[in-house]
Amino acid sequence: MAGRNGSNGRRYLAVWFPFLPTDRLRREEGQSDASAEAAVVLVEKVKGALRLAAADPRAMGLGLSPGMTLADARARAPDIRVVAHRPEADAALLKRVLLDFGRFTPMAATDGPDGLALDVTGCAHLFGGEAGLVKAVEARARGIGLAIRTAMAGAPEAARALTRFGRGGIHQGEGQRAALRRLPVAALELSDKETQALSRAGLKTLAQLDDRPTAPIAARFGAAAATRLNRVLGREDVRIRPERPTLMVSVDRVLVEPITETADIEAVIGDLLAEAMDRLDLRGQGGRAFQAAFFRVDGEVRRITVRTGRPSRDAAGVLRLFKERLAALARPLDPGFGFDQLRLSVPVADRLASRQRGFEQTPPGAEDLGRLVDRLTARLGPEAVSRFEPVASHRPERAVRLIPAALAPAALPVRAEEGWPEPDPADPPLRPLQVFDPPQPVLATAEVPDHPPNRFIWRRLDHRLVRVEGPERIAPEWWRRLETPLEPTRDYYRVEDQEGRRFWLFRSGFYGEEPAPRWFVHGVFA
Repeated sequence: MAGRNGSNGRRYLAVWFPFLPTDRLRREEGQSDASAEAAVVLVEKVKGALRLAAADPRAMGLGLSPGMTLADARARAPDIRVVAHRPEADAALLKRVLLDFGRFTPMAATDGPDGLALDVTGCAHLFGGEAGLVKAVEARARGIGLAIRTAMAGAPEAARALTRFGRGGIHQGEGQRAALRRLPVAALELSDKETQALSRAGLKTLAQLDDRPTAPIAARFGAAAATRLNRVLGREDVRIRPERPTLMVSVDRVLVEPITETADIEAVIGDLLAEAMDRLDLRGQGGRAFQAAFFRVDGEVRRITVRTGRPSRDAAGVLRLFKERLAALARPLDPGFGFDQLRLSVPVADRLASRQRGFEQTPPGAEDLGRLVDRLTARLGPEAVSRFEPVASHRPERAVRLIPAALAPAALPVRAEEGWPEPDPADPPLRPLQVFDPPQPVLATAEVPDHPPNRFIWRRLDHRLVRVEGPERIAPEWWRRLETPLEPTRDYYRVEDQEGRRFWLFRSGFYGEEPAPRWFVHGVFA
């Protein structure tokens, strides 16, 4: 909740593209505003009639405006150029502009079909102050061929109202409140019926509403009018919802001159990594994913992410991963006319406590393996390097799964009950290292039905058994009966033949039941 003057310490920049549809059309056709020969209007069908959806500045100067029927527009200006309205193309262009304007702040969101809302709190110093930031935003928009109006205030709704119904500019404190009070009641952007009711009551400006208590306004004109008034006047700060999630650690480098050489790009990434690692160290964390955003002069944005198998604050090691990743990209990084800004973010971070190794201890081999996995992942992609992870299931074929090697186990969902008992090191292994998928059928015999086998034939070899351990009975998973029909119960045996070879056999089903039981070898012990 902001104070009466909107003095909440936050700063918002509202960006409005008043002629976005016609500017988009001109961009697609490669025309400048000066080269346009005729006024342009974009039309759409509304209830069976063609109406103006947008008009360029020349058409507006002729008295045409959105909402007017095409017949009335042609009656006033017969020589206008008529083009079909494409709102999906306007939305796509606005999305691209939003990504490009991420160079000014990571907290940016679309504001209607023709505007952006930027939370620029703490960002102005990167551009020489708020005036320098506004100048950079406006220059950026004009550079890509878009007309623009901006306003900066202490609340997003206040900045929007000053942009669309005022003169724009930079406002704060009492100056912001005075500028807002001069706005018409249309700045509340209520329904036509509510705006007309305010006008009939003699309330023409926000000052006339601001001088009255809020409760009578809500009682007479509805709660929406009172809520909008509080937000537009900056009494209530409703934070914007950025399109991209806000990252805990993010560092930027705005470059005076664009860079194109790989060596320069890697040098800037190295500087950003060093700064990011210092921030992670203060938090007691290590990054598990690092993302570099490359902002190109022409507005294109490219993001590249590398991951580590465990939390890391090793700037040199992560820089090597970025070099590997940049060298192995299927679509190489194209600087075009150069990158004028780079941003390094840490989207995934885990706790990483500082530790001291013993003087005579050697680093564990797991760290070397982790570095190898990180390098392979950076070079080949996260889906190309996998590892096995145990799953809490008593069915052997469902007891493990393949996951990306760089993925944190804690981030994965648990599929079944947790907690496998730790085996006694002195006991023989309960499961073989080599498991067949699917199990291979064998011919087995037993002295008495439902007893352990005494011999079996597999791959044309007769194995006479001298030792048998079991059975270990594994019933079907009844909760999967909706997915697949229930399989018969299995009785597993660990057996050893007369030549010392050990196998893992199971009987599927019971004697006297249908279908008849069958024997399979599921694995071989080393």
